[in-house]
Amino acid sequence: MLLFLEELFDTVSRFMEAGGDVLWFIAAALILMWTMILERLWFFSWSYPKQARLMVARWDSRKDTTSWKAHRIREAWISQMKVKLQSGLLVIKTIVTICPMIGLLGTVTGMVGVFEVMALSGTGNARLMAAGITQATIPTMAGMVAALSGLFVSSRLEYSANVHAQELADHMPHH
Repeated sequence: MLLFLEELFDTVSRFMEAGGDVLWFIAAALILMWTMILERLWFFSWSYPKQARLMVARWDSRKDTTSWKAHRIREAWISQMKVKLQSGLLVIKTIVTICPMIGLLGTVTGMVGVFEVMALSGTGNARLMAAGITQATIPTMAGMVAALSGLFVSSRLEYSANVHAQELADHMPHH
């Protein structure tokens, strides 16, 4: 197991080195995005069901569920829960959107490296240009992979938030 971890660390280190400094920004964005995704998954699985049951129980224990005031209270409670359900989703979607842009920044910095090599040694030395080209393509790929990994999950989280909010409203009837 230790040998596997050493190999993994070595492979990741070489990848980060080949991709340049921009990969560290993509890695930070990816870690932040997946931390927030995992928090949302935890909320939907553990915290939300308890809060929803308490809210429905509070609603069911009310004597007045038919008046105008009761309807406004119900709407306010549902709205508060929607805010909790959608908390952080906009940040996750923003990070998904930013990841390819960070990857393109890596492309630009890598190509600048290629042009510097060409200016110093001419266009005949392909080995010197290869490092810059690698540094130009790896961040683009990493940014796209990071964005795609978050895109599917963020869409599913948004759908789940809407479904949970609707189900909560259905469990709190207003006669």
